[in-house]
Amino acid sequence: MKWQDMRESENVEERSGGGGVPFGGGMRLGGGAILVIVVVSVLLGKNPLEMLALLGGGGGPPVQTQSVTPGPAVSGPRPAEDPERRFVAKVLGDTEDFWSNTFSQMGARYEPPRLDLFKDSADSACGLAQPAIGPFYCPGDREVYLERDFFRELSQRFGAPGDFARAYVIAHEVGHHVQNQLGLMDKAQARMAAASGPQRNALSVRLELQADCLAGVWGNSAAKRGLIDASDVDSGIAAAMAVGDDRLQRAAGRNAVVPEQFTHGSSQQRAEWFKIGLESGDIRQCNTFASAASGRSR
Repeated sequence: MKWQDMRESENVEERSGGGGVPFGGGMRLGGGAILVIVVVSVLLGKNPLEMLALLGGGGGPPVQTQSVTPGPAVSGPRPAEDPERRFVAKVLGDTEDFWSNTFSQMGARYEPPRLDLFKDSADSACGLAQPAIGPFYCPGDREVYLERDFFRELSQRFGAPGDFARAYVIAHEVGHHVQNQLGLMDKAQARMAAASGPQRNALSVRLELQADCLAGVWGNSAAKRGLIDASDVDSGIAAAMAVGDDRLQRAAGRNAVVPEQFTHGSSQQRAEWFKIGLESGDIRQCNTFASAASGRSR
C-alpha cells in the first residue's frame, strides 16, 4: 500500500489518558473490569459502550456524555519519527479528499471528522474510550477514536496484518461518519430505538455492514489511483473477516454461535459487503437496509 503518497490530514489529535470509568460516589472502574464487561457484552450480544453506560447509571442510549476528565491533548509539532501517527493521518487525509469529492458531486459539503489517536483512555461524548472497547465512531462529537495498540492487536490477536488491514479499520469508522452526515445513522437509530432484542441487533448489523461497504467504496478509489494492489485487497478482506461477530463469539468462549445476538455481522457478511464496495465504487450499492443483509442490494 502506497500510503506515503496520500495527503496527510491535520484532523488527528493525540491524547494520553488515565484512570477508569467514573461511577456513583467517585468510584472508578479499572481496565481489568472493563475487559470483563466487554467479554460479557460479546457473550450477551450487547454494545460494550451501552453496558458501561448502564453500569454508570445512565440507562440511556450509547451516545451520551460521561463526566470524565480528558487526558491532555498533544499540541505543537509532531515528531517525524512517529510512523504510526503519520500512517493514520495519511489514510484519514485520503478519505477526506475522496469523500469531499464524492459529496461535492452530490451537491453536498463533506465535513471531515477528527480522529483521536489515544493511549490508554480518552473522553468522548459516547463515554470513556478504552483499549478493550476497540475503535469506534461517536456521533455525539463526530470523532473517530482509535487506541494506539489496536493495530498490534489486529495483527497479532486477530491475524490480520498489513497496512491496508489497518486502513480498512479507519475507513470503516469514517464510513460511520459518512452515514451520520447523510442522515442514514439517525434513521437507523430511530428504528433501533423502536425495536427490541433481535430486531435491534439486526438493524445494528445492517448499519455496520453499510460502513464496511462504504470503506470498500473508498478502497475502490485508492485502487484506481494505484495506491493499493491485490495483496492489499486480501489484507483488507482478512481484517473484515477477523472482526466478524461469529469469530468474536467463538473467541469469547461461546460453544455455539448465536446470530440473533450479532451487532456487526458475520465474518462472511462483513467481507462480502466490503468487497461490494471495493468492486463497485458506488455508494448506491451499499444500501444494506434494502437487502437480505447478507448479499447485494435487491
